[in-house]
Amino acid sequence: MTTTEAGTPTLGELLIASSAPGRDHAAVLALVEEGTILARDSVRHLLVVEGADGPACRWEGLMGRLYGLGLDEAERAFLGLVMGMVGIGLHTLAAVEELDERRLLILMRALPIIAGNERIAVGTRV
Repeated sequence: MTTTEAGTPTLGELLIASSAPGRDHAAVLALVEEGTILARDSVRHLLVVEGADGPACRWEGLMGRLYGLGLDEAERAFLGLVMGMVGIGLHTLAAVEELDERRLLILMRALPIIAGNERIAVGTRV
């Protein structure tokens, strides 16, 4: 996400800036890059809290509420896997079967960040 015309950072930029290094940062990056899930009021209402330094993600707010957010199967699978990055939830990797190519690539780019190895490039095979 980019900065708005007035120079005010977007919610996504603020969440990325406030995320802790490692798993939390990777999860926030993935959610912000995906875009459509974070755009839902139902998700933002439970996930985003106002902290001392601005908005931050409180992943625990989503626990047990995935089915009440109005998400379709693919969105729910993606969000469940993102929550798994921070150690919350019970989604298995089998949930990747529900993802389209774009969401799968987002998750694949997040994995090296979690592992602390950002040298690995993830892209389309030729």
